[in-house]
Amino acid sequence: MKNSNQHTIRWGIIGVGNVTEVKSGPAFYKVPNSKLVAVMRRDAKKAADYAKRHHIPKWYSDATELINDPEVDAIYIATPPDSHAHYAIEAMSAGKPVYVEKPMARHYNECQEMLEAAKQTQQPLWVAYYRRTLPAFLKVKELVETGIIGKPLMVNVKLYKEAAERNQKPEDMHWHVFPEIAGAGHFFDLASHQLDYLDFVFGKITEVKATALNRAGLYPAEDTVNGTWIHKSGVVGNGSWCFVVDKNSTEDYIQIIGEEGEISLPCFSHGKMEVKTIEGTEQLEFENPEHISQNLVEQVVNELLGKGKCVSTGESAAHTSWVLDEMVKSYYKSK
Repeated sequence: MKNSNQHTIRWGIIGVGNVTEVKSGPAFYKVPNSKLVAVMRRDAKKAADYAKRHHIPKWYSDATELINDPEVDAIYIATPPDSHAHYAIEAMSAGKPVYVEKPMARHYNECQEMLEAAKQTQQPLWVAYYRRTLPAFLKVKELVETGIIGKPLMVNVKLYKEAAERNQKPEDMHWHVFPEIAGAGHFFDLASHQLDYLDFVFGKITEVKATALNRAGLYPAEDTVNGTWIHKSGVVGNGSWCFVVDKNSTEDYIQIIGEEGEISLPCFSHGKMEVKTIEGTEQLEFENPEHISQNLVEQVVNELLGKGKCVSTGESAAHTSWVLDEMVKSYYKSK
């Protein structure tokens, strides 16, 4: 993709919505050897406003124009999942490497189409599972691998959230609860981070059994999921997710249990990590980068420049999508 004399990756973003304001967008012009040169949003006024506020030289209201801009080296796709496959395939076909938001696509079959395009075009493809690069999550992986809790046996995941949709009309609800856009519900948006991270720590999930239901009737997608799984390493997983609980019932944790102790930490809230061993209990605190995707974006840029490998690939993310599909298939088969 790059001239050997070129030392800066020039990025274009397709879809500059809320996720790109702080979480990801600024990383593309703050990471060393990276520049954000163009942005696209279908609403031209919003595209122009984003470009002005972030000091980006070009904006577009047409994705194809941005993809074919000769001054854009690589593409970040930050649209809802229903257009991930389309834009990724178009960009790779134009000879541009792609970094796409998670989940990788609506369903595993769309992920396979993207992987096939990457193979045919010989363009790299990465996915924004940035927990693989955050300090607390890297520390957990290190602790597990150094054996501080002995042989890891099982992992428990719990995520219960209050429903913003309880007081909303359908037309005011976020696209996350409409399966034709998101693939499923909040489960795909949030559990994808947890399950992808656990794959990173314990190896691929090889077996899944789960039940998905809509208990509150607020929107079309599932709102409650309960599942069990097995990792290639033999670690057994158990998870429960509910997105319609009372505010006093909210929960957020990943608990890893070993033969000689356990590690627990929140996945989305900024709480402390707790490590219990035969020596006692220790609490650890970590600070995330201001732009939470920045460490992963830096890995992508470095790989493009021939300086290492990014830990979140199209292949690993596609497997996470397979796991997500398996988790909710009982609900969608009944539709």
